[in-house]
Amino acid sequence: MSSSKTQFPQSVEVATQPQSSSSWQIELLYDGECPLCLREVNFLKKRDAGRGWVKFADIADNSYTPEEHGGVDFEMAMGRIHAVLADGTVIKNVEVFRRVYEILGMGWIYAATEWPIIGAIVDRLYGIWVNLSLISRCRIRRLVAVQR
Repeated sequence: MSSSKTQFPQSVEVATQPQSSSSWQIELLYDGECPLCLREVNFLKKRDAGRGWVKFADIADNSYTPEEHGGVDFEMAMGRIHAVLADGTVIKNVEVFRRVYEILGMGWIYAATEWPIIGAIVDRLYGIWVNLSLISRCRIRRLVAVQR
């Protein structure tokens, strides 16, 4: 009985504790107009469970300013995924996923990407995927603009 009393206040504290701006360890810059990106961000937000360890910044938001996000402008962020560590260091590519997943206790998912050969292959595949998705988004935007 005493163990449930001990657990109850801890769970209430976590659920009601406001996110502190100083508690984040990494800020993930994402494209809020990309359905796949939004799916990943929603998954990561659930895993963060309100702890505020991962901060999220939508690069497609009109209020986004590079100065507040490690100097990463929209074009840079659209070319590759970026994140800003709490100390101001900017990281990009698959390293972003490694760090975010590690912080959220799921580092094992990307652990193999730290191996030289596998890491190089995954980085290469990520680069191909980014280029293809960027081309697709540009085509979609052109089509929408033409139809208006």
